[in-house]
Amino acid sequence: MAKLKFTKTALLALAPPEAGKRLTVYDTEVPKLAMRITAAGARTFYVVKRVGASMTWVKLGTFPGMTVEQARGEAQKILGEFATGANPAAARRAIREEPTFAELFKMFLDSKKKRDGSPLSEKTKRDYRDSLRLYLESIKAKKLSHITRSDVKAIHAKATKKSAAQADKAVAIISAVFTFAADHEHFDGTNPASRIQKNPAPSRDRFAQASELPHLLPAIAESSLCDYFLLSLLSGARRSNVQAMAWRDIDLDAGIWRIGMTKNGTPQNVPLPPEAVATLRARKRAAGASPFVFPGTGVTGHLVEPKKAWATILRRASVRRLLDLLQTAGKLTDDERQRADRLLIEAPATAEKCYRAVADALEIDPADYDMTDLRIHDLRRTLGSWQAKTGASLAIIGKSLNHKTHQATAIYARLDLDPVRQSVETATKAMLEAAGIKEAASVVELPNRRSR
Repeated sequence: MAKLKFTKTALLALAPPEAGKRLTVYDTEVPKLAMRITAAGARTFYVVKRVGASMTWVKLGTFPGMTVEQARGEAQKILGEFATGANPAAARRAIREEPTFAELFKMFLDSKKKRDGSPLSEKTKRDYRDSLRLYLESIKAKKLSHITRSDVKAIHAKATKKSAAQADKAVAIISAVFTFAADHEHFDGTNPASRIQKNPAPSRDRFAQASELPHLLPAIAESSLCDYFLLSLLSGARRSNVQAMAWRDIDLDAGIWRIGMTKNGTPQNVPLPPEAVATLRARKRAAGASPFVFPGTGVTGHLVEPKKAWATILRRASVRRLLDLLQTAGKLTDDERQRADRLLIEAPATAEKCYRAVADALEIDPADYDMTDLRIHDLRRTLGSWQAKTGASLAIIGKSLNHKTHQATAIYARLDLDPVRQSVETATKAMLEAAGIKEAASVVELPNRRSR
């Protein structure tokens, strides 16, 4: 009887027997675990156990689809059944009836409830399905008991090469699905995603600086989604909330926007500064039948993905900042600057390529003009940062941005909206003044706004 320590390398190295014969080898780690190899090269794991006068062969799975680690785990389960005198066939049926990860994933999306008892949002479901498609393909068809920590670690390592955050998210989804399975008694094994080491979380404190606002706000004003980005900046609200902003939730006379449910599970009253109210009044006059401030053609009925528009804004803002540097350095005449500005409006990508090449030739550091690292979410952080610059307390900033921490929640609850409004309006005025488009204590529209 041939024996060896089962490893992937050792098993793959075994040569198939000659035609008409089968080769059987046994594992030295789990002695009753065997692999049978056919002349055609098929390799199958079995548990081999004497029951009475006969030998029982319990098929576990084929290699390498079933790993050595999985085979040993299955073998231990079956041998445990034998030891208790139970019928191992019952254990085999239970494993056959066990759902795959994909099947449990679907049940999870259909039935999972958030802490407040509400179902997962359609956006969250789309995000989870994207993670399944992009990162979890290797475990979709596997039974839950066949998924190991090694599988999860491999998924995490591979996804980390693309995105550390998405890798951590993939592991969190796996863990959530297994927890859901245990809670609903679909699985009683170990969660293979528990205690997987996450990637270090990078600290991000990016926001629009005073030197960037004179270029950012005019670029926003030229965008077809100008109002969306302006309201994101002036309200400090989360991107998804601004996208789904509905007219029924806005009191323009009081300058209040009521968000029924935010990301942290609480409602929020957002005080709108005069510039935001003026923008909304203008949109209201031109609004159609849609209940949303920013209508969309998709299933949600509202704006969903403004990334392309944001990329164009950042490209224009960065190139304008570069053009200012070139003109100040005497590298552009007034006529050349006018031609550059026209090109930037008509073909932003072409203008960017052209003038970045000029900057490279002159050895201008991209850090002196490049703003393309600014994210949409940084508009929210920009309001909070300018509140801090203008003297607002952390409690005021936390309430205006709907932050929720154990330490500060009680303080936020005792605050009313008046100091929040004052802080938001002060920060708004400071930002617009820094951009050079607003006189102190006056309310004006952004220049170059596209008519609707």
